[in-house]
Formats: sequence, structure tokens, C-alpha cells
Amino acid sequence: MRRAAIAIVCALAVLGAMGLLRCKDATPAAAQEAAAPTATWAFTPGADPLDDGALLDLRWLNEDIAGEHGLIGLSADGNSFVRGDGEPIRFWAVNSYAWREGPEALAEQARFLAKRGVNMVRWHGDITPKDDGASIDGIDEQARDQLWQYVAAMKDEGIYMTLSPYYPHATPNRSGYGFDSPQDNLTCLLFFDERLQEAYKGWLRAILEPVNPYTGLALREDPALAIIQMQNEDSMLFWTVDQVGDQEKALLESLYAQWLTRRYGSLEQTLQAWDNVTREGDQPDQGRIALLNIWELTSGPIDQFGPATGGLAQRRADQAQFYTETMRLWNAEFVRFLRDEIGAPQLTNAGNWRTADEQRLLDLERYAYEPTDVMGVNRYYTGGEHAGEHQGWAIVDGDRFENESVLRNPAQFPANIKQVAGHPFIIPETLWVPPLGYQAEGPFLMGALQSVSGVDIAYWFAFGETQWRQPSSANGYLPSVGKWVGATPAILGQFPATALLFRQGYLTEAEPVLEEQRSLAQLWERQLPLLAEAPSYDPNRDEVLLTDEGSLTLDARAFLVGPALVEFGGDPADTRFVDFDPYLSPDGTTVTSATGQVVWDTADGICAIDAPAAQGVCGFLAGAGPFELSDVTIECANEYASILVVSLDGAPLAESGRVLLQIGTVARPTGWETRPATWGPEDARKSGLEVVDYGESPWQVVSAAGRIRVDNPGLTEMTMLDPNGYPVGQAILPGDGEGVNLDLPPDVLYAVLE
Repeated sequence: MRRAAIAIVCALAVLGAMGLLRCKDATPAAAQEAAAPTATWAFTPGADPLDDGALLDLRWLNEDIAGEHGLIGLSADGNSFVRGDGEPIRFWAVNSYAWREGPEALAEQARFLAKRGVNMVRWHGDITPKDDGASIDGIDEQARDQLWQYVAAMKDEGIYMTLSPYYPHATPNRSGYGFDSPQDNLTCLLFFDERLQEAYKGWLRAILEPVNPYTGLALREDPALAIIQMQNEDSMLFWTVDQVGDQEKALLESLYAQWLTRRYGSLEQTLQAWDNVTREGDQPDQGRIALLNIWELTSGPIDQFGPATGGLAQRRADQAQFYTETMRLWNAEFVRFLRDEIGAPQLTNAGNWRTADEQRLLDLERYAYEPTDVMGVNRYYTGGEHAGEHQGWAIVDGDRFENESVLRNPAQFPANIKQVAGHPFIIPETLWVPPLGYQAEGPFLMGALQSVSGVDIAYWFAFGETQWRQPSSANGYLPSVGKWVGATPAILGQFPATALLFRQGYLTEAEPVLEEQRSLAQLWERQLPLLAEAPSYDPNRDEVLLTDEGSLTLDARAFLVGPALVEFGGDPADTRFVDFDPYLSPDGTTVTSATGQVVWDTADGICAIDAPAAQGVCGFLAGAGPFELSDVTIECANEYASILVVSLDGAPLAESGRVLLQIGTVARPTGWETRPATWGPEDARKSGLEVVDYGESPWQVVSAAGRIRVDNPGLTEMTMLDPNGYPVGQAILPGDGEGVNLDLPPDVLYAVLE
């Protein structure tokens, strides 16, 4: 999808003159809920019968059977995906847990998802043996059978599979595994522990080699399996590397000593190269060199140890290189094993995690991924802090949360990704996470900005239900509502139009705006890149975030203009980037994509898209319109809404015979109540909302209010649809010979204009 950059300047001397200033503090989190107008309608769609009576059904976008044209492969430049016949293919994806429910439920969910534009799912499971005394060489056979059922059901609806079989952070260190360590999980061990590596290879054999009884094909032979992820959320460059148990730490320090000996000739010569900078735990006479706390790899030129120059700087650089090369070697072995020993030709992905410092270490992480085909990172948008007893997984009364739209916080946009040239990029997990109320912007923005930037797949997290999810307990019994939920009117309800515009390429991908060349020496020394991804916050894993924010040359708005690429091992003098001035408003608050089709106002919190076959606007719309796009004019009284108008037949909106109108507002549980609140230490007070009542089923959706004009005189009637795409009413569209006008239907997600 990406093309060679044009109009790119090639002079490092102008880096500081581009005027991209940080805007992270543009607007504080709003201590209120978007509520105007206050009328709501109950979201009670009922079960989708999944029959031919639906007026909105995107199953036609998918192949009859996933993989019918062969294995998913890479484009000629390696940057995107193609079908087995070489045709480009885009994926709209989810994480689903319906595989726990059996074949019948899976078949139902597969049809339900395909109807809404989904053509990729991820099996985020766990193949490791579950019994406490079980040998590490076994597998969970029930999990394998569930995976096999999942592949078969999704394949029949033209939906491909991404396989994620191992999550070390959530894999207990069971007594039968034989690791003599206080560490309660298997974090970091796969990269260097040979016994775990051999067990892991056995798990892959057990998944991929036997014939799947539900398809008659082994997974290694099945083109419906598109991507194999090695592991989920693990890295030697994250804080968890310091939690490795004593036995495994001794092994790692010995491996480090061997690596240093190969590099310098001996440990004595190593210490000389380090100007005899030693640390407690160095035992060169026993073949062990102490590993520095990962914090030291995140620090700048000066820290509590003084200036990080000379031997100290070299020691830190060597450890960074050792950690990175250790991961890279194992990732290469993972690919070799799949190809040469199992005979699995599917695309591979090494991992999807981040680092202890995104500015100094993330390029090292991605360099370690390079032996595999596909780059990835899990990335959520939370809207700020959520504080509460069960904040990692549930919402209960008394919780406090910030409620900031990403439209006013663009640095945290999940698709702000510096992509590695020659590799597709995926976000295996994403969500606009409750209790954030501004969720309807998520699919709108991802569909638009993925189109512009070339980020290839975002997998929405998570879909445990066969169809829709109503507000309900996070775990089935705790008085609460669930947090990591996607099958809601604000997320899943906004899929059809966004999946259609993304998969059909209604918006144009921009030329690369940055092509950064980074030498390996820059990586080992952890020098700051020109552009870095903002650190995200994981409430289940993070206690501290360190960043040099403010010290980069470019800021996050560069990601909104077009693709940002990086290559490793090149000459930094060959770095190229566009002049960003034409894409910024004079005050820097409005960013226009290089294609001109997406405009993001970060001050007012509004984003508009304007392409021949897709036009719309989302954000804080009341009083800001009318929004006059090429063929559509939108005037909306809702304080917050997402409104999309897309062609269903592929023709430009001005000529289309079938047009989809999609509406999103705020959806909250019935009885949901909040009040303004502050919390936290005096020197870092947070301002937001407190949950007074988390509510109950069903969802209450804020009614839409406003008017739209479409400059297409051929449209004569509007059919309102229920959430499952079936007609519930019709209206004649008054026209004037040049176009038609209509009031926004107040109580539907979709309407079809014909």
C-alpha cells in the first residue's frame, strides 16, 4: 500500500525548524459526561436471526471460505498483506472468546461478525498444561480442540485466524514445570531458557501438525491460518525482566558473560573496556556478570550514578545489545523451526509488547522482531486514569476515572505507530476502554487513520459473547459491569461503516512522512529517535512510567499526517521527512492528513473525513457546525457524536444508489450515574468523575439530533434499521433537484438511503 515518498526534504539541519510543538496539555480531562440532548433509547436488539431479511449485511466482503485463494502473504514491498493470488487484502479484526462455547455458538458468532465486516479473528488462548503437577512437555488438549473448532467455524464465514497460543505473564510457574524459582509466572524465560524453548516447540508441534478433525487439514496446511504470534506481551526490555527468579537469573548472567567474552575476548578485557565499572554481583571468576536494573537502560546521559559516559555508558550499551540480540536470535529460531521442522509457511509475528521506555528502547524491541514477517504492539486508549479496587478488570461504585476523548489527546491515539519498513504492522489488541464514555470515536478514528497511515490490522478486544453484550458483571458474580468489552453499541455498533471504508480503501493511504534511518550503534546507546510513540498505561502491569517527553524533534501529530517508517542498520544521514508546515494550522491545533481526506482539530475535539465514497465527522459537534464536506453537510445538536455516510455500492456518494448512514453517540448502562471528583496526592491531583451507580442492563444510547444533506438527487427514501440490520421504518427524502435533506433518526444506529 505504501508508495515512495515525494516532496521529502533530506537535511538533518532543518529538524528543529518544523514547528511541531507538543500539545499533550491542550485540554484537561472533562469532569462531566457528554449529555446533550439528554433523551436516550434502550438498546434491546434481541438475537440476530442471521437470515436474508437484513438490509445491512457485509458478508459479501469476505471470501466464501477463508483461504480459498491460498495463504495470506506479503506485498512486493513487504509492507502489507495480499491473498494467495496476489490481490491486496485488508482486515477488520476482533479478539473473540466464543471458542469456549462450542461449535454451535462459534458458527453463530462467525456469521454475526462477518455480517458486520469482520474478516480476521485472534485466538488469544493458552496451550500450556493446566494441572499443577503436569509436566511442562504436555499441552492443554481441551484448549487445542477449542482452537480447532474456532478455525473451522470462522473459516466457513470467510474469516481468517491469528494464532496467539502463549501468554507467559498469565502462565503460572506450576510445580510440575521444574523451575526452581520464586517467580510466579514464566515471564522472560522463553528468550533464553533452552528447556522452556524445547517445551514451546513441542506445544507448536501439538497444535500445528495433527489433522484438525473439524476441517480435515492440519493447521500448518490450512490457509485460513494467516498469522502465528510467538507470544503475547513479553520482553526482556520491559520492567518484568528484573523479576526473573534467582536460578534463571544465574543462567542469564552466565549467558551474558559468554556473550561478553565473545565480544571482548575475555571478562578481564570486558572490565577494561568498561573502565573497571563494576557492580555488586559481578563474579568474573565464576563466569557471571551482574545485570543492571532495567531502569539504567531508560536513563539519559546523567542520572543518580553521575554522567553516563565512558565505561558506564559502554556497560549499559552492551547490556542493551545483549538483551536485544538474545530476543532476536530466539525470534529467528522460532521462524526457522516453523518453516524447516514443522513445515508451516504462515506469516509470523515475534511479539506485541512495549518497553520500559518507549523513546529509548522501543526501536530495540522492534529490531528484535525483524526476523519475523509482521510487527505488532498491543495498544489501548483509556481516556486517563481509572482508580478503584478492581480497576484492572471491573467497574464498581466508588471508582473514579478521567474521561478525556482522544480527540483532545492525540498523543495517546493507539495507531500512532512508527512502522518498520518492509513489514506489515498489527495492533493485536485495542479498545476504547470503559469507564471512558467517548467510545464511539474509536472505530471512526481507527478506520480513518489506519487508512491514512497504513497500519494494517487492529483487533478489537474482546468479544466473549456470541452476539451483543449488555451491561453485566465483569466476572459473573461481582456487583459490577465489565471493562474489557467490545460487543457494545458504542464499539461493535460502529463497525459496519468503518469496516467497509477501511477494507474497500475508500480513503487513500498517504505517502510516508518520515523515513528514519537508525544505526545499530544508536540503538545500543539508546539515543532518542526523531519520533517516538507515546508511552501507554496498562493498569494490570504498570507501577511507573519513565519518559523523556519533550526532548524529541517531532511530536505525535506527525502520525496523523501519514506513515512514519524506520529502518535499522542504515545511515542516519539518509533520514528523510516531509515539511509538516502545510499540514498544520497556524496555531498548530488542527492537523490535516497528507491526502487532505482527514482533518483533526485537537483543540475543539473534532475529526472529519472527506473522500468521494466516505464522509463524516465525530467529536464534540454541538454548536460547531454545520460541517460542509464535499457531498455531505452535517449539523448535529449532540454534544458528542460520530456520524458517517458511506457508499454501499462503491460509487462516489454523489452518484451512489445505496448509501449507509451510521450514527454513534454515548452508551451507558441503565441507571448509570456519576459526579465530579478529584483524587490522588496533593502534588498530582486528578480531576474526573466518580461512579455513583454502575447501572444495569440494557444500554441507554443518547438520542441523535440534527440534520444531514447529501448532494445526490438520485436518493429518494430512507430505511431505518434495527441494530441487526433489519428494516424498522421508512421515510421519503425531500429533495430540491440537487440533493436530499433528512433529520437524523433519533433511535437507530443505521439507516440506508436509496
